[in-house]
Amino acid sequence: MTHSRDTPAPRANDGLITFGETMGLITAHTVGTLEYARDFTFGIGGAESNVAIGAARLGAPVTWIGRVGDDAAGDLVGRRLRAEGIHTMVVRDTSFTGLMVRHRRAAAVVHVDYHRAGSAGSRLTSRDIPVDTIRRAAILHLTGITPALSASALQAAWDAVVTAKAHGVLVSIDVNYRSKLWDRTTARCELRRLVAEADIVFAGIEEAQLVLDSEEDAPDSLAAGLTATGPDEAVIKTGAQGCTARIDGAIHKQPALSVPVVDTVGAGDAFVAGYLSERLRGADILQRLRTACAMGAYAVSVPGDCELLPTRGELETFLTTGDVLR
Repeated sequence: MTHSRDTPAPRANDGLITFGETMGLITAHTVGTLEYARDFTFGIGGAESNVAIGAARLGAPVTWIGRVGDDAAGDLVGRRLRAEGIHTMVVRDTSFTGLMVRHRRAAAVVHVDYHRAGSAGSRLTSRDIPVDTIRRAAILHLTGITPALSASALQAAWDAVVTAKAHGVLVSIDVNYRSKLWDRTTARCELRRLVAEADIVFAGIEEAQLVLDSEEDAPDSLAAGLTATGPDEAVIKTGAQGCTARIDGAIHKQPALSVPVVDTVGAGDAFVAGYLSERLRGADILQRLRTACAMGAYAVSVPGDCELLPTRGELETFLTTGDVLR
C-alpha cells in the first residue's frame, strides 16, 4: 500500500471535514437498457465528496479525506476535488478505485450498478484521518454509507466522532441508508448509535423510520423522535415538499422551490451542503433551511451528481429569478 497525500495549501481551520468513498462514475446518456447505450461520460460520485463540493462552491473551507486506487479513476477523484479548492488528504491504495455505472431504464427510472467490494475506499482506516485535522474543524460530517463499507471504515467513523466530541467539534450525520451495503437490522443498530452522538442529523422519511424502528410518517414526529435520541438539530428531507426541522426544541418548516426536474441524483447531498455551509457562516435557522432547499432544487434542475452545483452568486441569482442558467 502506498500512502501519499495530495495537500494543497490548507484552508481556514474552522471549516467542514468529511471522509468516505468516492468512486468513478460512468453514466449512459440515452434512455434504455445499458446494452444499447453508446454515449457515456466518466466522472466521480460519492455522498461525502458531493457535500464537500457543494459546500466549497458556496465558499466554505472544506477538507475531504479518502482512499483511492493508483489508477485513472483515483487520479480523477483527486483532481476534481482539488479543482474545487478543497483540501484533499488522499491515500493511494494498492486496491482499485470503486466504480458506479448508471443508466436510465426509463425516463424516470435510474439504475446504478456498484463495483466496490474490496475497493480502496472500503479499506479506509482510522490512521487515515489525523486527529489534528479533526480537532481544527468546526463540523465533522459523516454519512451512513461509510460505516457500512467495512469493519475498518466503521471503526474510522467512530474514532472520528469520538475525537470530534472530545474537542468541541460539531458532528453532522446524514443517515443515507444503502440497502446494498448492509441489512436493515445491522444498519438500524449502528446508525442509531451514531445518530445518538450527533449534533445535527439529516434523514429522509424512511431513513428516520429505520433509525427509530417506527412506522410513524409525520415529519414533525420523526424529527422529534430523532432529537430525543441525542441531536439538537434534526432535519427531515421531504423532497418536493421541502423539509421539516426540529432545532433546539422548536419545529421549523421550509417549502421546496418548484423547478423542472432533470436529475434527482445528488439532491440530498446538495441539501446538506447548503445547510452546513450556512451553519458555518453563523446563519439563522430560516436561512439554513432556505439555502438547503434551494441547493436541493438547483441540483434536480441540472444533470449529474455534483458537477453543476452552483456558486454562491449563482445560487442567489437562482433564488431571485428561478433561473439556473444566468
